[in-house]
Amino acid sequence: MATVLLIGASRGIGFELARQYVADGWRVIATARSAEGVDRLKSLGVQTLPLDVANPASNSGLSCQLEGEKIDLAIYVAGAMDRNSASTPPTRDSFDAVMHTNVMGAMQAIPQIVPMVREAHGVIACISSIMGSLQETSSGNAVLYRVSKAALNMVVRCTQAEQPNITVLAIHPGWVQTEMGGEQAPLTPEQSAGSLRQTLNRILEQRDPIHRGAFLNHDGQTLPW
Repeated sequence: MATVLLIGASRGIGFELARQYVADGWRVIATARSAEGVDRLKSLGVQTLPLDVANPASNSGLSCQLEGEKIDLAIYVAGAMDRNSASTPPTRDSFDAVMHTNVMGAMQAIPQIVPMVREAHGVIACISSIMGSLQETSSGNAVLYRVSKAALNMVVRCTQAEQPNITVLAIHPGWVQTEMGGEQAPLTPEQSAGSLRQTLNRILEQRDPIHRGAFLNHDGQTLPW
């Protein structure tokens, strides 16, 4: 039975990924920062871990909670949004909230799980965004979110450079009807999670080096950096 680790899975795309992986017979380990989130995940029948990726003290204990595990697929889902445009300077609180969750959390969590993924010759996927693409930038809206996802993409590239025996990639889930994406988004969480799973399962099966350090759309198409 394959094992997937979902970091930040108490709502939205993360929760739907957990639900679908359970339904597909995977062993699912999922994290949430609140007791309510942990309870929601437990209702799916997954193994749950309390983890606040924005809190270094909490994040530092991830490897201990996962001691002895062999992880086929790890997905860093946790994310925070700020919608201010480039013409509005961010406050320190908003900067910290977004960057700690989207970037620092990944930089602290990923090195801890690399040995477990390496044991399975597996895959680490970070939920990024097309809004983090430098080439595709044509608007200054949600500038802090954009900056954080561009930084997360660099985390992916640097991690891959140091870990040639596993696959590390960034993947865009699409514009999704979540609390972050809004009701006007064209994709439901079910559609996004289903497409993400198909792409990631294919990458796991193929083990093709072409996917190492890649930036992909949820359907597997390559995105510009």
